[in-house]
This record gives sequence, structure tokens and C-alpha cells, in this order.
Amino acid sequence: MSDVVSTDCRACGGRDLETVLDLGRMPAADHFPAATSPVRPEEAAHPLSMTLCRRCGLAQLGADDTDTAEPRGVEPRALREQAADAVARVASAGVLRGTTVREFGSPHGGSWLGLLAERGFSPTDGPADVVLDSFGLMHEPDQRAAFAARAAATAPGGVLLVQYHSLHTIVAGEQWNALRHGHFAYYTLAVLRTLLRTAGLSAIAAWEFDLYGGTVLIAAVHDAAAETTVIDIDGPESLGRVLAREHGMDDPDLVRGLQRAADRNTAALRDRLEDFAAQGSTVYAYGAASRAVALLCRAGVHRGLLAAVADASPAKQGRRMPGTDVPIIDPLDLVAADPDRVLLTIPDLRAEVEETYPELAGRWFIDEPSAISGERPIR
Repeated sequence: MSDVVSTDCRACGGRDLETVLDLGRMPAADHFPAATSPVRPEEAAHPLSMTLCRRCGLAQLGADDTDTAEPRGVEPRALREQAADAVARVASAGVLRGTTVREFGSPHGGSWLGLLAERGFSPTDGPADVVLDSFGLMHEPDQRAAFAARAAATAPGGVLLVQYHSLHTIVAGEQWNALRHGHFAYYTLAVLRTLLRTAGLSAIAAWEFDLYGGTVLIAAVHDAAAETTVIDIDGPESLGRVLAREHGMDDPDLVRGLQRAADRNTAALRDRLEDFAAQGSTVYAYGAASRAVALLCRAGVHRGLLAAVADASPAKQGRRMPGTDVPIIDPLDLVAADPDRVLLTIPDLRAEVEETYPELAGRWFIDEPSAISGERPIR
């Protein structure tokens, strides 16, 4: 979805936006050219920056002039396991009531509908007793309209479940390459509560998960039902813990640490790959994820440093990483290549790939600023 204009805040409409991370011109995050196509300079011509609204605190994507068709990825086991855990915990708290469910999906795939079907819920296109949004809201350029749509989809006595990758996690873990085209918003609970209130909803509970270094699932109900909705967890304290942890994320100077992390991380990765090349080591990668696009392009990676990137998605195989000549291959070809080292671009996949590809044991290294550069992320 092309969205060139970004002078107004996507949440409150304010114009006091401060740039906290600027990656310059990058390739479109989800446009993977054919492996045989030449790398052209204009390929990496799309501005990529994060701004912070001084009025409402929403961290958001700057101008986005990309408009690409996203190749579908394969849902990682870690994401499936977390979804099952989330549904179980929400059900245990007594929040899953009624018989109908509606899901606002994410372009990255994955669905909770099957998990809800096992508990007797049927999908509907109208107002539902349970409305699901797992990492979907961030893909909406107009945040107020997106929250209004989800509020309208929630039945009067129903619950809206929203999962988000915490801005605190992104900053504390120096996950600068969480910034990508098509991801328009990066949330804190404080900002989410404000957006929910504008849509007539109140947050009543929060659950925390280790996925992506730290994600949060919140439950919200219509204001009229907030005082009478009883849930069997820590109650307001669960919200309070998240709010306390995320305190300060409206400070541009703090969030600007992502810029320093991006500069340090990409330089360190380049140095490490050059060291491996000098040693005569063959290096491959696993995970042609959108978060790897800016990393590899900004580090100036090429086939002389990284032979190929393996990915389980058939839609990406036979293509190449945008802005580079590095091809994307089938994981079986990775195993057959018998590389000396394998860069894992998505740390959450480690347990899954180590179990699936035991032949590569001891060869993995992880794309994390602290793992590559030796620096400790702020906590």
C-alpha cells in the first residue's frame, strides 16, 4: 500500500513529528526480485525512517512510497506455539465468551481461527464476541480508522484481543531493523490505550510473551462493559506492569538509540563477514525475512561475503535479497552446501532450525546487535 505523505501523525493527526531513526534509502522490504535479474541502483531508492509524535507518543513509519506484492512466508513454529499459549491463557482468564469470532489478519500469515474453532467459536463477518488482531494493526496507515473498524467489529459484550511487538522491546533489544516498509506503527500500551479510548474501548488485561524478544497481548471491551467485566488474572496490575516497563518510550532521545544501534550493527556484521571471507570460510544465511532486507543492504552484503539465504517459503526461493545479488534458496540446498557458518536472521527460529537441520549444529550465529558486535543492548 503506497503512502507517500506522512506529515501528520497516523494516530492523533498532530504535526510535531521527530525523526528518531533514519536508514536512508532502502529497497522495498517485500519486493524480492528474480535471482537472475541484475541489481539496479534504483532498487534501493525508497526512504525508510521512524518518527515519534511528540503529542501522542506513537512511533511510526515515515513516508512510504512502496507498493509491492508480498511473497507469503511460512509461519514459524515459535509463532504457532505462542498463539496456542495466548489462547489458552486468555481462555483461562475467562475472557473467551460467546460463540462468534472475527479476525483482522496480518499480511505475514498465521491465524488464530483454528484455535478458537476448537473452543466452539464460528467465524462471522459481522460484530463478533471475540475479535482477533495479532500483529495486524501495525500494517494500517490510518491508525484511528483501523481502531474504529475493530471497535465496530466487536459485539457490545465482546472482547477485542490485540497483540503487538512492544516499542520497549525494539529499543531495549536494539531491534532497529524491526523498522520496515508497510509497518506503520510501533506501539506502547500507553499509546494503545489512547487509541482504544478514541474508539470507545477500554483495555482490561495484558499478557506478556517472549516472542520477538517481548510481545504483549491486550484485551479490550467497550467502555460500557469495562466496569462489569471480571477476569481471573492480576487485573489492573497486569496493565500496570507493562505501563511501568514501557515508561519513557515517548522520549525521542531514548528511542534515537536505535540509530546508533543500526550504525554499529551493520558495521559489525560487515566486519564479521569480511573476517570469515579472509579465513576462507563459506557463509550462508537462513531467513529471507523482511527484517533482513535493510540489514544486508545497509551492510553492503554481496555473494562474495554471503553465498545465499535459505528460506522455507517456496514463494521466495529462486529470488534474491533486494538490493543485493544474494540468491534465496531452498533449505535443503543450504544443507547440501555444507557451509562453515550460517547467519540466522531471525533469532526466534533458532530452536526450530537446530532441530530441523541437525547437520548444521555448531555453525549458527545470530543477527542480534549484542551477538555480532559484542555490545550489550540497553535494558
